[in-house]
Amino acid sequence: MNKKQRMFIRMVVASLIRRRSRMIVALLAIVVGATILSGLGMIYYDVPRQMSAQFRSYGANIIFTPSGDGYVSEEDLDQGVSIFKKEELEGFTPYRYENSNIHNLPVTLAGTDFDSVMKTSPYWHISGRLPMGDGETLVGAKAAEKLGLDIGDSVSAQNSFMITEDTDLTKIPDYEIYTDPETGEKYCDHLLEMQVTGILETGGPEEEYIYTTFHDISSLTLSERGYDIVEVSVAAMQDRLKDYIKTINSNVSGISSKLVKRVTASESTVLTKLESLVFIVTLVVLALTMICVATTMTAVIAERRREIGLRKALGALNSSIIAEFMSEGLLLGGVGGIIGAVLGYFFADVVSMNVFSSSITFRPLLIPITIAASVLVTGLACLIPIRSAVDVDPALVLKGE
Repeated sequence: MNKKQRMFIRMVVASLIRRRSRMIVALLAIVVGATILSGLGMIYYDVPRQMSAQFRSYGANIIFTPSGDGYVSEEDLDQGVSIFKKEELEGFTPYRYENSNIHNLPVTLAGTDFDSVMKTSPYWHISGRLPMGDGETLVGAKAAEKLGLDIGDSVSAQNSFMITEDTDLTKIPDYEIYTDPETGEKYCDHLLEMQVTGILETGGPEEEYIYTTFHDISSLTLSERGYDIVEVSVAAMQDRLKDYIKTINSNVSGISSKLVKRVTASESTVLTKLESLVFIVTLVVLALTMICVATTMTAVIAERRREIGLRKALGALNSSIIAEFMSEGLLLGGVGGIIGAVLGYFFADVVSMNVFSSSITFRPLLIPITIAASVLVTGLACLIPIRSAVDVDPALVLKGE
């Protein structure tokens, strides 16, 4: 660095220090703008992840059903689930439905995996606890009211089927045989004893079912078969979910997958509105920052009109005056951008914790972007005031006009 460059830097720094009160105001405006820009930028890029996590509390966003008249087999389920990325797959829960009787009233039993059900249905409100093994059941609130059941009660589910020559009654631990007086055919009533461990409340159709393990429902029906439906929760946006569905439907013949539109459509709509809001707020903040910096620089140049006139009278070029004022503005923009980029992360984290109850993901790439944006905005804000500095007439200024 030569003497001329060192002198130029000293002039710029000295000018900022002499007018530090005005420059602090401009610097604060830049810091606030850069902080909001950096914070909203981090929120903008983190919103999809945050929103996806929030919407997972409303249940699964993909449903697997049999592609034909059969059931979803274990093999097809494993193949379909393997298509999702591990970091995006929140969980999946299969269900098998069977008709039965309890207290001589028709009911629907739903066999499921209680270890995974809360991953796809976190909105379930359970009084009591989930079943922990065979012989225990979770009863929907409407079914419990219909049957007069409460937590801790014992209940017997009944399944009736006709006895044929191939029927092996030795596999049935508890049964009763009766004969139809009209046809003479023999039927067997198979009973499954279960204990109610919890009452399920969702405000939806889930309250009409009685949930049990796959082993119990197979034991009651004396049959092993696939699943009627599988709920899948995936942390991904609608476009990616559609790609997954297209891939599964093309590669897994036994599964027909589809979106749960009430979840995915709402997620997409809310996300679009939030992104638009962040974009608009960012533009408004940048505009206000430009106005504040431009106003401050205009006042500074008005104070230095006599100095500018004297320099021009002594032969200073317009380019040197432009370079000095522009350097002051860009220096403020750079310093304010650095401070704002750091504060922006803490601002974004506070907003994320209050809105989404989770911490923000730090994105280092936004730091240089914030600094560059601050410098650019400050440079643009300085153009009009600098133009007035170049237009100063030395003769008029030095005459005191």
